[in-house]
Amino acid sequence: MHQAVQAYIDAIPSEHRALFDRLHQLILSVAPGASVTISYGIPTYKLGRRRVYVGAWQHGLSIYGWGHGGDGGFLARHPELLKPKATIRLRPEDAARIGDEEFEGLFRAALT
Repeated sequence: MHQAVQAYIDAIPSEHRALFDRLHQLILSVAPGASVTISYGIPTYKLGRRRVYVGAWQHGLSIYGWGHGGDGGFLARHPELLKPKATIRLRPEDAARIGDEEFEGLFRAALT
């Protein structure tokens, strides 16, 4: 992992770190060939030409980068998480009620 990525992860506030670690592992489980770099100041998972960005913010995490219809139905099931500019704004309490298979579907659709 790039040093800049590790530095970003190490700086995530403790109240959001477990959620980031969960999503990080789920992304790598569905796209094991993905590289992880920093783009636009946040961790970016790249597989071929596809990208998913996961950033830690005050509220929790934000997920960006899937193409039109490339969310595997995630947003149809969780429309309340969609914010402007095609951003999923995910608070820890939101993520607690969503199973890993839902996130795996999102990341699989976005990256493969």
